[in-house]
Amino acid sequence: MPGYELFGAEEKKEVNDVLETGILMRYGFDGPRKGIWKSKELEQAICSQFGSKYAQLTSSGTAALTTAMAAVGIGAGDEVIMPAFTFVASFEAVLSMGAIPVLVDIDRTLTLAPDAVRAAITPKTKCIMPVHMCGSMADLDALKAICDEHHLILLEDACQSIGGTYKGKKLGTIGHAGTFSFDFVKTMTCGEGGVVMTNDEAVYTKADAFTDHGHDHLGVDRGADLHPYLGYNFRISELHAAVGLAQIRKVDHFLTLQKKNNQILRSYLEQVPEITFRTVPDPTGDSYSFLTWFLPSQAHAEKVIDAFKAAGIMPGNFYWFANNWHYIKKWDHLKNARSLYPMNDAQQKAMLALSTTTFEKSDVIMSECISTAISLVWTEEQVHEKGAKFLSVLKETLS
Repeated sequence: MPGYELFGAEEKKEVNDVLETGILMRYGFDGPRKGIWKSKELEQAICSQFGSKYAQLTSSGTAALTTAMAAVGIGAGDEVIMPAFTFVASFEAVLSMGAIPVLVDIDRTLTLAPDAVRAAITPKTKCIMPVHMCGSMADLDALKAICDEHHLILLEDACQSIGGTYKGKKLGTIGHAGTFSFDFVKTMTCGEGGVVMTNDEAVYTKADAFTDHGHDHLGVDRGADLHPYLGYNFRISELHAAVGLAQIRKVDHFLTLQKKNNQILRSYLEQVPEITFRTVPDPTGDSYSFLTWFLPSQAHAEKVIDAFKAAGIMPGNFYWFANNWHYIKKWDHLKNARSLYPMNDAQQKAMLALSTTTFEKSDVIMSECISTAISLVWTEEQVHEKGAKFLSVLKETLS
């Protein structure tokens, strides 16, 4: 990761197809666009590549999550259970629907701990939203069983796990709906963009309209469309879809490179007795975009981080415990309900409760955890050089 590392003639060709028509919008202008429909092509390719019946492109992964929630009926006062380790977009989407993000502890999968999910269910719970962080997956069998038992929606935030699988099915296609982000640093990128995937025609039909001001897209032109319900402007542009169309044709190659580089680097870290690795519920389904490893304690992890910085090898290694984008420890704006617009009373109350909620199990896991991003452009020689440098610094630091 990310796909932008391997931009080339393919992306330029697809973008130029759009530029030559001058039609950058995905809907309408049927004549001037001369048969160029990059968004439609990409949606079809997504269904084929990832195995969903339906796909609706959006302007971002955040917009995809918001659209998916609207399409499955999540709204004011509904509680959505999600992990304390995620990206801020996950709870932003929940809040945008008037719903309440209920954050719970993770386990060593780096996503939802099933026992923490069970403990958080209330009569207001509507949805369980695993976030498949850093390329790997949640324990989906356990979470699906909880959803079935309590009649809850399973919504997969698969924005960071493009290409990963669980027991033969692509992540993002297992729940009632799932989402990818195609932003600039994802395994497959459109520059900006996202997608809602579902096997439910009704969910797709709602998502299709919601992303375009509620247009039902059944008229002979946009002016003839009806509006069965409210929507917003979450459309992707043809330029962004064009980039994604080139990228999706390379995604299998990206995944092969990630796996190769990940496994070579791991072979060096496995030589350090103090290091353990992330739990992957289905090891064959890892997308290998990150190699995530644990030290014996927070003190050990911080010592290694300092040593990596001193050796000039910290870039590309993420200590999430101190990161203000991905872990609740630093989300003061969320915990203090700092919003430019008034939240509803239930949201205000829930957010302020987070300011005194402890996540002791998650703190232990995250404070011991380092994730190494896997580049697509490393040569085999470079991966071995990097692994040897890691090994040398780690042995010296942990001795």
